Parts: sequence; structure tokens; C-alpha cells
Amino acid sequence: MPDTPTPADLQKNVEHKTAAQPGATATAATTPKPSPERGRTVLAVGVVEKIAGMAAREISGIHALGSGLTRTFGAMRDRVPGSKSSIGRGIKAEVGEKQTAIDIALVVEYGVVIPKLAAAVRENIIAAVERMTGLEVVEVNIAVNDVHLPDEPDVEEEEEETTGPGQRRRLQ
Repeated sequence: MPDTPTPADLQKNVEHKTAAQPGATATAATTPKPSPERGRTVLAVGVVEKIAGMAAREISGIHALGSGLTRTFGAMRDRVPGSKSSIGRGIKAEVGEKQTAIDIALVVEYGVVIPKLAAAVRENIIAAVERMTGLEVVEVNIAVNDVHLPDEPDVEEEEEETTGPGQRRRLQ
């Protein structure tokens, strides 16, 4: 059975070949190269949801993100002093180490060609998330939950109409 080389024997061969090259030194072969990755980066689900939300809002023809119930709760949450509006409302993401999948619920404006809008939203979300996070977007599922008609008031507008100016809405 032939002798199997040991790691030390392999290292000597590398040093010998490197030293044989003009201008090369033996220390160049023994110096470890720095690793391109010296740690781990973990992205929260909310980060991907916010990026996807901003990317979706860049496409014209979208009236709102989320289902009717989500928008209603979001409008109430936005009225609480000190709260921030949720950019990721209506978006759910699953985030792994290298990949992500995104689900988005939309309300579109009346007259928009929905398949073209969905394709544009999908492309914009994929481009933004992959560029900003480095994650591979494996899928973007789009659910169109409603069509906003021109004469139809928003959820926020309905709440403002039920309370007069300077009046607070009575909670039950």
C-alpha cells in the first residue's frame, strides 16, 4: 500500500513549489488568507417586510397594502400617540439563512391591469430585497384582496368622518 502523505508533507510541497517561483517566499504559502466571512449576519423578519413594503409602494396602481381588517387595525394603531405607521403592513416574510419567501396582500386602484401590476410589484420586491439583504428571494406571492373605487372612501377617511373636527372618537 502506498504511503499516504500527511498534512505536513503537503505543506512542505506547497512551500517548495512557492519558493521555486521567482520572487516568492516560503512565508507566503504558510500565511492563512483572511476569510471573506468572519461572522454571521442575521436579518429580522421585519427588515425584509419593510424593504418589501417600500418596494411595493413604489409601483403606481396600488391603493393600500393588507386586507381590510389589517388596514383597520393599522389605522387604529397609527392613531395611538407615539406609535409609528407600519411599512410592512400586509406583508409576511419567511427568512432563512440564505433565502426568503414573501407574501403580500394588496388593494389595487380601479382600472389597473392586475397581472401587469402584480408582475411589476414582484420584480421590484425581488430586486430591492436581493440588493439590500443579499438573500435569494425564492417566491413573492401576491393576493389582491380588493379594488378601490374612485368614489369609495378610505378606512382612515371613514374614521375621520364619524368624528367631528376637534372631537375624539368614543371607544366602547
